[in-house]
Amino acid sequence: MGRALLPIRPKNAVVIGAGIAGLSAALRLAHAGLQVRVIDLHDQPGGKMRTVPSDAGPVDAGPTVMTMRHVFETLFEDIGEQLSDHVTLHREETLARHFWPDGSRLDLFDDPEKSASAIGDFAGDRSEREFRQFQSKARALFDGFEQPMMMAASPSFAGLVRHVVTRPNLARLMAPGKTLARALAQQFSDPRLRQLFGRYATYVGGSPYQSPSLLSLIWESEARGVWRVEGGMHKLAQAMHDLAKARGAEFHFGIAASRIEKQGSAVSAVHLSDGRKLPADLVVFNGDPRALAQGFLGEAATSTIPADSVEPRSLSAWVWSFAAKPSGVDLAHHNVFFGQDPRSEFDPIKQGKMPEDPTLYICAQDRGGDTPSGLERFEIIMNAPANMPGSQEEIDLCRATTFPILRQRGLAFSEEPPDHALSTPAIFNSLFPASGGSLYGLSPHGMMAAFKRPTVRSSLKGLYLAGGGVHPGAGIPMACLSGQHAAAAILSDLTSTSMSPKMATRGGMSTA
Repeated sequence: MGRALLPIRPKNAVVIGAGIAGLSAALRLAHAGLQVRVIDLHDQPGGKMRTVPSDAGPVDAGPTVMTMRHVFETLFEDIGEQLSDHVTLHREETLARHFWPDGSRLDLFDDPEKSASAIGDFAGDRSEREFRQFQSKARALFDGFEQPMMMAASPSFAGLVRHVVTRPNLARLMAPGKTLARALAQQFSDPRLRQLFGRYATYVGGSPYQSPSLLSLIWESEARGVWRVEGGMHKLAQAMHDLAKARGAEFHFGIAASRIEKQGSAVSAVHLSDGRKLPADLVVFNGDPRALAQGFLGEAATSTIPADSVEPRSLSAWVWSFAAKPSGVDLAHHNVFFGQDPRSEFDPIKQGKMPEDPTLYICAQDRGGDTPSGLERFEIIMNAPANMPGSQEEIDLCRATTFPILRQRGLAFSEEPPDHALSTPAIFNSLFPASGGSLYGLSPHGMMAAFKRPTVRSSLKGLYLAGGGVHPGAGIPMACLSGQHAAAAILSDLTSTSMSPKMATRGGMSTA
């Protein structure tokens, strides 16, 4: 037997998309010594964690809530840094302030005892007991599924069944076959509390009337802490970008990937919209995986994504981002103005129409410490179906179902924002190709939805997936985890390749 032919360790990594998942993967790969190039069709890092300009400075126009802080602390610690050295985080004592049409108001807190007491004052002793029971169930579900689902790179249904079978109480708490709305109707006697906790289905782009009851665990992720990023959420993305760049990663903004090329059975290059071709030993795709399935990046990547892993689509939203002086209602950082009947929101959405009586979420971006005295930055989000064309008629209807409703509730702004301050489902579709405007990828409706999402490894060698449309799902902690899973899979694959060198033998044959 002749001497071993040591393989060349792949070093050229191209990351398509500088969203939180792409940044998470790029940062880890650059720290590990790979040559990393990140391309993004936008002009700033962050993906959906984007900003738009206003007279009061950049306004967040995407995610507003940081939960599961430990996910980001782990990322920074893994590269020898401390999260607190790069972004300033403020823990929100008030998780959110909730308003109803009847004038009632409820604050929930990061202290479960304070929340229980507030609910007792709000709706009576019975509701307080019901909340304590709900809190206990949500905590048990979160603890039961965090490791085998959220933290696992490629969970399997069979593996989850084995996990649940050994924990009979977990199976009961899951309430298989029940929707979130149905489970909450059995848990809370006060319809306002059903409406409040049902809205957590929208955090992953679903309706409480179609999403599984398991999604009640989302409440626990928020109850464990919500943090405000000083300066806006985009500061987190910028910090991740800066650290990756300091470790040698190259960033190219305002350029789109047009095609993934392969040689044999593996990726070999990424073609860009400006005509350039980047050699690539491996590619991390941080975009909506539906773009691959629909051929947006060429024939080589099309068959890597099963059609049922990206269809049907989750919800979209109409998002106002603007600066103004508010008056009337005392706002917290996170605020929710509920409609009269959640059915009048979700039934029209199910039919592909604008909600008739929507719940409106308002992030008062400059609230949380001292109340500002001048212009403040606001983001107002209304749930919507994907694939809405964003016609002027729809824009006018969105305005009419936003600001007049808020004025009726006592909240007014010094001036209404112009139409260009509104991000529509059609705009989201143009910003995030092939998404159809959906903000969360695959719909969470149905018990098996979580197992249909694409996982980190694609069927094309060298092509890895990351982002909110990939397991473990939507939300910035989940996106960060998907980037972690992608980087771990890449480094594991490289290590296993280097540990299995090709051996030359007489006669011209070689074996791995």
